[in-house]
Amino acid sequence: MRTNISLCALALAVALAGTATASETRCERILKRFGDRLADATCVESQDLTTKNENTTPLNNSIPGLPLLAFTPRTDRSTIAPDALHKTPITKVVPGVQINARIASDAKGEARFLLRLPDDWNGRLVVAGASGTRSEFNGDFAWSDYVVQKGYAYASQNKGILNLYLPPTGSADPLSCRLNPSSKLYVHFYDNDPGEEFSRWAVYMAEAARLARRGVEARYGSEPRKTYAVGTSNGGYQVRKAVESYPELFDGGVDWEGTFVDPDGPNLLTDLPPAILNYPDYLASSRNPDSTAANNILLAGYPPDIVIGSTSMWSNYSNSFWEVTQCQWQKRLDPTYDTYGAGTGTYNYQARRSVSDVGANIEAFATTGKIRRPLITVAGTMDALLPIDHHARAYARKVAADQAERGDDDEGDGKPAYRLYEVQNGNHIETYKPPGAPTTPTFPQLEFIEPHAQTAFDLLVNAVEHRASLPPSQCIPRGGTIASSPTQPGHCASLFAP
Repeated sequence: MRTNISLCALALAVALAGTATASETRCERILKRFGDRLADATCVESQDLTTKNENTTPLNNSIPGLPLLAFTPRTDRSTIAPDALHKTPITKVVPGVQINARIASDAKGEARFLLRLPDDWNGRLVVAGASGTRSEFNGDFAWSDYVVQKGYAYASQNKGILNLYLPPTGSADPLSCRLNPSSKLYVHFYDNDPGEEFSRWAVYMAEAARLARRGVEARYGSEPRKTYAVGTSNGGYQVRKAVESYPELFDGGVDWEGTFVDPDGPNLLTDLPPAILNYPDYLASSRNPDSTAANNILLAGYPPDIVIGSTSMWSNYSNSFWEVTQCQWQKRLDPTYDTYGAGTGTYNYQARRSVSDVGANIEAFATTGKIRRPLITVAGTMDALLPIDHHARAYARKVAADQAERGDDDEGDGKPAYRLYEVQNGNHIETYKPPGAPTTPTFPQLEFIEPHAQTAFDLLVNAVEHRASLPPSQCIPRGGTIASSPTQPGHCASLFAP
């Protein structure tokens, strides 16, 4: 009798446990699989994971307790993507699950994670890097909309940092940077705070992949067959580090105009000061392309200016990127330098290496070119933030040197393929391309890079999964496409095609 009672009790316990499990929602089951790895996690059953659903990307400043501008996902997704007329076409509804969370292991409490799991999954995962100091939603237009429609699970992260905030009026904030040389508005970048070393960027790209694999397994019952890294600008840097340092997590990557980091140069701290220093004299010359100042900027590796009426491409970069980026990097990597007292345009990286730790600080997160998975770089010849010869081509030279040293080729034997596709007239900022009629163009000579980056992604997948040959490194001429037999193999002979 006691045995029968025990058996009945066991059967009842099992039945009750089964009922409890069955009553769990899909989101609850997935979140449970993460254990304590996520914090402040939300999971929603989404009717559509594309940005056609307004709820896919949160509103700016929507995290309670954070200062204004610390979290700006709606702004971030528009930073690298073209305008509304040219962004990724959305041709279908993609139902699934979306998870937003913090990464619990981050002691700073800033590292964030995004995961989208389409119901119609193709068995693969894409992990995205983040440009600039942008949020995990910065790739929503350019990357997420493209891949989730194809059935990929999509993950992203924010490099472990929030964006920026405005210091209190009247405060003396030693880490703040003015927005441009004539601005009285200063901002404080979170990545200049103690403990926010740039070396964390690669760590959080890898952690996002690990977390995403766990979420994929919880949702579909198996890990992804293949995992690909994609990213733009600083996110492109994260892609390079992914295929250099974490081959166990990634099967290949597409690096869209990634930042080159090398302690011996070139790097942003060698490139930006000459542009900052010479731009005022160039402007004073009425933007004379033959002026000494213009020639100095060109000699520093920059593409030629495009002048239309009272503005120019260099003016846009001076007003929005050059000095504020130099300040941000210098304060992180060489904090003892007197930014505005000694000068931003007069910063001498090579001289500072002998009196500060700036060289060692850059070496700590440098890109090596020692890729261990296939990688495609797509970059524009008119990039005036990361000049192509000092960034995309410099990285290609690193890869070539490493493969030559190891005796590698990429035509078989399991060696990692590398390709550089140069977009003639491509620019770092897609929104500098005209938005189309009836709006007045900005710089109509420029070309969008996004469609070429997306094509490169499809080519990479085909190469990894079907052993298809990648088209050779090439110049994509203005108005052209990536070609199997390019008319301009190698580098573009001219950075600018009028």
